[in-house]
Amino acid sequence: MSGKSSQAKGRRAEIELSKILQSYGYPVEAGRAQSYGEVPDLSGIPGVHIECKRAETLRLSEWMAQAERDAQRFGDGLPAIFFRRSRSPWCVVMKLEDWMAIYGARCKCGGHCAKENGENIQKT
Repeated sequence: MSGKSSQAKGRRAEIELSKILQSYGYPVEAGRAQSYGEVPDLSGIPGVHIECKRAETLRLSEWMAQAERDAQRFGDGLPAIFFRRSRSPWCVVMKLEDWMAIYGARCKCGGHCAKENGENIQKT
């Protein structure tokens, strides 16, 4: 795929994902069409830097490295990769520690978990 058609595909993915996230009530906006790399792909979910990818070949390590760099540069939140292949649903990838930073407070044990051997277990 040429650079121009790849950018167009990426732009369509950003618009598609922004509409989906808006339908869930988030005020998400896609970055400007002519500003690749100058602004985040999408913005509007507090505390989350969205890296939007629409590709058949998954390169999660590469994408996460980009998301981490961009999250630090833009200072807009924890890096998350939102991606999908053709005829597939959207998926999200985050580092576990970042996921827990956002969702750990909602733990059903009321915050009494202990980390042991990389697993959460209930304290007695």
